[in-house]
Amino acid sequence: MPCPAQSSDELEFFVNGRKVTEKNVDPEVTLLAFLRKNLRLTGTKYACGAGGCGACTVMVSQHDPVCKKTRHFSVMACLVPLCSLHGAAVTTVEGVGSMKTRLHPVQERIAKSHGTQCGFCTPGMVMSMYTLLRNHPQPSEEQLMEALGGNLCRCTGYRPILDSGRTFCTEPNGCQQKGTGQCCLDQKESDSSGSKSDICTELFVKDEFQPLDPTQELIFPPELLRMAENPEKQTLTFYGERITWIAPGTLQELLVLKAKYPEAPLISGNTGLGPAMKSQGHFYPVLLSPARIPDLRMVTKTSGGLTIGACCSLDQVKDILAESISELPEEKTQTYQALLKHLRSLAGQQIRNMASLGGHVMSRHYYSDLNPILSVGNTTLNLLSEEGLRQIPLNGHFLAGLASADLKPEEILGSVYIPHSQKREFVSAFRQAQCHQNALSDVNAGMRVLFKEGTDIIEELSIAYGGVGATTVSTHRTCQQLLGRHWNALMLDETCRLLLDEVSLPGSALGGKVEFRRTLIVSFFFKFYLKVLQELKADEKLSPESTDSQRYPEAADRFLSSLELEDFQVTLPRGVQTYQRVDSHQPLQDPVGRPVMHLSGLKHATGEAVFCDDIPRVDKELFMALVTSTRAHAKIISIDSSEVFDLPGVVDVITAEDIPGNNGEEDDKLLAVDKVLCVGQVICAVVAETDVQAKRATEKIKITYEDLKPVIFTIEDAIKHSSFLCPEKKLEQGNMEEAFENVDQIVEGKVHAGGQEHFYMETQRVLVIPKTEDKELDMYVSTQDPAHVQKTVSSALNIPVSRITCHVKRVGGGFGGKVGRPAVFGAIAAVGAVKTGHPIRLVLDREDDMLITGGRHPLFAKYKVGFMNSGRIKALDIECYINGGCTLDDSELVTEFLVLKLENAYKIRNLRLRGRACMTNLPSNTAFRGFGFPQGVLVTESCITAVAAKCGLPPEKIREKNMYKTVDKTIYKQAFSPEPLIRCWKECLDKSSFHVRRTRVDEFNKKSYWKKRGIAIVPMKFSVGFAATSYHQAAALVHIYTDGSVLVAHGGNELGQGIHTKMLQVASRELKIPMSYLHICETSTATVPNTIATAASVGADVNGRAVQNACQILLKRLEPVIKKNPEGTWRDWIEAAFEQRISLSATGYFRGYKAFMDWEKGEGDPFPYYVYGAACSEVEIDCLTGAHKKIRTDIVMDACCSLNPAIDVGQIEGAFIQGMGLYTTEELLYSPEGVLHSRSPDKYKIPTVTDVPEQFNVSLLPSSQTPLTIYSSKGLGESGMFLGSSVFFAIADAVAAARRQRDIAEDFTVRSPATPERVRMACADRFTDMIPRDDPKTFKPWSIPIA
Repeated sequence: MPCPAQSSDELEFFVNGRKVTEKNVDPEVTLLAFLRKNLRLTGTKYACGAGGCGACTVMVSQHDPVCKKTRHFSVMACLVPLCSLHGAAVTTVEGVGSMKTRLHPVQERIAKSHGTQCGFCTPGMVMSMYTLLRNHPQPSEEQLMEALGGNLCRCTGYRPILDSGRTFCTEPNGCQQKGTGQCCLDQKESDSSGSKSDICTELFVKDEFQPLDPTQELIFPPELLRMAENPEKQTLTFYGERITWIAPGTLQELLVLKAKYPEAPLISGNTGLGPAMKSQGHFYPVLLSPARIPDLRMVTKTSGGLTIGACCSLDQVKDILAESISELPEEKTQTYQALLKHLRSLAGQQIRNMASLGGHVMSRHYYSDLNPILSVGNTTLNLLSEEGLRQIPLNGHFLAGLASADLKPEEILGSVYIPHSQKREFVSAFRQAQCHQNALSDVNAGMRVLFKEGTDIIEELSIAYGGVGATTVSTHRTCQQLLGRHWNALMLDETCRLLLDEVSLPGSALGGKVEFRRTLIVSFFFKFYLKVLQELKADEKLSPESTDSQRYPEAADRFLSSLELEDFQVTLPRGVQTYQRVDSHQPLQDPVGRPVMHLSGLKHATGEAVFCDDIPRVDKELFMALVTSTRAHAKIISIDSSEVFDLPGVVDVITAEDIPGNNGEEDDKLLAVDKVLCVGQVICAVVAETDVQAKRATEKIKITYEDLKPVIFTIEDAIKHSSFLCPEKKLEQGNMEEAFENVDQIVEGKVHAGGQEHFYMETQRVLVIPKTEDKELDMYVSTQDPAHVQKTVSSALNIPVSRITCHVKRVGGGFGGKVGRPAVFGAIAAVGAVKTGHPIRLVLDREDDMLITGGRHPLFAKYKVGFMNSGRIKALDIECYINGGCTLDDSELVTEFLVLKLENAYKIRNLRLRGRACMTNLPSNTAFRGFGFPQGVLVTESCITAVAAKCGLPPEKIREKNMYKTVDKTIYKQAFSPEPLIRCWKECLDKSSFHVRRTRVDEFNKKSYWKKRGIAIVPMKFSVGFAATSYHQAAALVHIYTDGSVLVAHGGNELGQGIHTKMLQVASRELKIPMSYLHICETSTATVPNTIATAASVGADVNGRAVQNACQILLKRLEPVIKKNPEGTWRDWIEAAFEQRISLSATGYFRGYKAFMDWEKGEGDPFPYYVYGAACSEVEIDCLTGAHKKIRTDIVMDACCSLNPAIDVGQIEGAFIQGMGLYTTEELLYSPEGVLHSRSPDKYKIPTVTDVPEQFNVSLLPSSQTPLTIYSSKGLGESGMFLGSSVFFAIADAVAAARRQRDIAEDFTVRSPATPERVRMACADRFTDMIPRDDPKTFKPWSIPIA
């Protein structure tokens, strides 16, 4: 352990042009923590803490004295140890530009292109683009996609962010019709409704943007330049509380230190060690940093190959390889090309900038993408120690960590030598992950073969796999047995058999997906076989008998098109957004219906928008950390916190006994008492002086449990144990029995739909400040329902609601996940604040947030559908079960909404719909955008595809045949007109050129064996609102001040959906004044009491009516004043009104839409109105790997008269991409003990920029009037979610094409999400047939399906 008496060296670096000198740096402090806590630069956000989301991106600049260049690169501040920044310059979003000084073009463009919604990810996006522009002022589109690959956004769907970036790009293949002002994408604007001139396709005006001037950027500090040119050779040492960081100045010094501290790891980018120390508890008392040693960054090119310094970053390696490939003949660069291919998709740009080649090699992660290729490419490792240089091969023995083939404790890796490939040598790399970019691969491989001159006889063969063992697996035995064989079909069969023999993956393997991974082992080799065969065929000298196309038709020439073997390429998405222009007679200052930028857009982009955890520290503030259950169903025997109080900084432990009032509900406690019902249930909380101290202390609390039975995780088990949360909900019409007797065919099927994590970028957080008198509390919470937080806290503390004020400035994403849960965290923090008398800050880590909070309900459904051969459905019976978790929460409501919405767009005369919520020992699932609709209607649409398959008709024909046609009543007897639904459907068919493309897809599938395309179009009838009138009430408060400025307050919360922007648009129209006169400060329970949650898509609807009401009251009061002085200005009128003692403050109120549902009778008018839409998507799948590419999506949505088309299009796109994630990549994985495995961005994959369809078009249907809502607008927050299923059904269509070609029967069990695993295994072929399969009774799986 380091002795604290020793003094640390000074750390010198710059932040935003200012020098920072730190005397006592703790090596455990990250750059992110330092920026936020010490420098109070809160623009850089804390979202995951593991380098997986990009919210904390900053730019680091370092001068390289060797090549005399300054390098700018983006990094994740949450992983960068502060100690590593000596001599570096850091630029944060505040240093790029601000509202107070000047905006940078990047900031201006992302805001004005509507690329921000909640704004939490925006500073990271800005920094990634800014760094790109510092290196390439006119980047290519490929560079833009690459730069943003490591940044996640949960709100926008990425398209507007990419649009803002594209304005800086050079246009290699821009639109050919530039001059005409007409884009080739919107040729088909001939619209059935509304003339051409009414339709607009521009949401922002490019010409207004300020140009980028690279000369105006911050220069690299001259002081650092001098430091870099004349480096001090002395060793820098930093002593922390637990860790010592040593950064030597010379290689010799490093080798001496390594001999002195043989156990100390070398730390370069901290991308491997950082997360391991944070979440896996790895700990090292001494860390050695080689960052200041230029010898370890040297690159040498020789006639035989490349030697790359171990400290070169993966991004530098990428550039070095690209340069070599461009200089050398192709036959010499086979290995380099394979490495480069993987480097393009490995992690995100920031991680590639930080991670070093040496670190990647030495980590020997089982999922490493580069080690298998380096291993087959005969790479040599150059090891250094005080003894001198030693070389070892990077081979299977080294990767397996065998002592005889490894480094000695005193050695370090100096450089890596990668030889050129030779003539007649072929090297390929393969990987398959949950999504294309920034995802750890499930399986990857490097393969190399060398042939004897002029033949197809194997002279050398090397195959290595990642992801199929504890380390990279080299298949030495297989390769040896194949030497001297011809490269033909017999060899292929033999190899597959040998590989499956040698690479044994047990059924209980870490990471699960065992059969999929076994299949990839042979699928990858088959791809390699075809690829090499293609190369050999191109080489004419081969003897004809050596290639074999008789036995395997797919190896014949027509199946050997290179496109079939290529991986899907990433391209920058394009698209058109069409909406109706405002009426030409509308006054210019009336903003309603115009694409007004989000009110906080520019502040999001500069980092000046303040979120809950950006509020400066309050005097005497303490931090809270939660202690959660590690058992799924157990009795709590004891809680022992005796050790905790010996730790530095710990102030108190809060348990259920400290709650003065109610500890939540009977079955839903704030803090567990006596027993726990799931892993992740909150048991107690620790309060300490810093967040680090509080988190460390939680590990010292010892809880003793006694397990209880039964433990239920799956819906299947819940049904078996009759474990339900509420009674069954049921709707029925017609005569089911009779109908089923009179149909031509009956199909029965099952649907499993997985759950979904909200993954709001800002985790749950709260700040509670107790006042000194009257037991008052001020609470700053990230919530969708401040009134609920207020009531829960009041109940827990046993004080009146009026003493508690909840403030919500803005929320970094909610999606339903911040309706109920924030009240629990708020109450626990409030109890801590009252007990200690100190302000309390509670900020959940991403892992804890995902573990504790629950998400979308997983669903299991059974259906029985009776239909005529024409496709007309006569009877449908659906029974749904949702996994509610351990408490009721919103599960009963979700079940009701699920059943009410199941019929979607279809009129089926004999219909029975049933729903039940299951009680399981998982965290309670809760509200989530769409509220049951996205899971439920997946069942209905699956019935449609099953009927289509049986009738031999395309699904769209079945959809059309069964759709509502005329004014009608739903199953719950609510009347509606389907006219907008039919318009959306027809328009979508037309805009997407559906029928032409359906033919093209069929033609493609006839020609292509291993890749298949699919296309699908789905209609939607989405009901908006809560099914109760009282939930639709809303209030507003409008003050006019004597200078004419206006303050608006209302009951809605800004979650990124632009509600504040829309409210000011409404107030501007009603008061007939420009938006610049108006302001919204925050949502507070002190200004507008008794509010309803901002949810169910009606936030802007109902609050807009309340704001309208308040403005109309004020205008009525001002009428006499205006009449008296019609020529006066707004300010004149307000001053006069004040003189005349006219009240300039008004409360507006909206009593709510009428809505009710009688479940006894099974009828009611539960919804104020419907939103209609349709989406068409086309995809291409790779049958050998299960990967897919989204080619095009067209969405048509009935928005009526949009209040703000930019915001509404943003909501539709964001919901669509989030829905697409639900149906394709977002997979919750639970262990057999009920622990959530997928609780970080590296294990739970939400869509990234590379997942956006290549062509993504959205059009708002030209308006129709609906007198019910404010200015005939509609709430569009949730409806787009389900349209993401068009991608799911397009994938299903492609899979069906593959199965038909392989003569495999239709399978009517539908499983969502359509992950690569499910797609690959559904495209059954001889490779899926040849793998070994285990009896489920013989092993314990790594994860269990809970739906």
